[in-house]
Amino acid sequence: MSKSLDDIDLKILSEIQADGRITNVELAKRVGISPPPCLRRVRSLEEDGYIRGYRGLLDPSLLGFDVTVFASVHLSSQADADLRAFEDFVRGEPLVRGCWMLSGDVDFILKCVAPDMATFQTFVSRLTAAPHVRNVRTSLVLHDSKNAPDVPLELKVPQG
Repeated sequence: MSKSLDDIDLKILSEIQADGRITNVELAKRVGISPPPCLRRVRSLEEDGYIRGYRGLLDPSLLGFDVTVFASVHLSSQADADLRAFEDFVRGEPLVRGCWMLSGDVDFILKCVAPDMATFQTFVSRLTAAPHVRNVRTSLVLHDSKNAPDVPLELKVPQG
């Protein structure tokens, strides 16, 4: 069961989500409390799993990863062992940056990033040959209209 989040907790989460490199002193100032209790709250939010980690957001195209593709994967079997085997396969594939199991006609959707189409096609050959993969449909991303990695905390009402 998750703990109750008050308004200050939500402000802390919002500020950290906007800037993971914010100092504790600046964070405390922005949320309206002194640094020691702010640090205690941040540590508590980390321990409770609300903050899963900190990372930098990189620009894929500046790093030479110009191809983004979503791959819809339909498996021939939905047995637990087969689902786990597919997830294990995906975890070992560096081009796969996100994997979600879905309900409905598609079993998984993968977000893939590659430096070029030839590299992506090589991956698709491995993907289609993976155990229990019935078929794969790919959709090339033409334009990024919105790619927000954050949680919409503005919709969250304090529980405390």
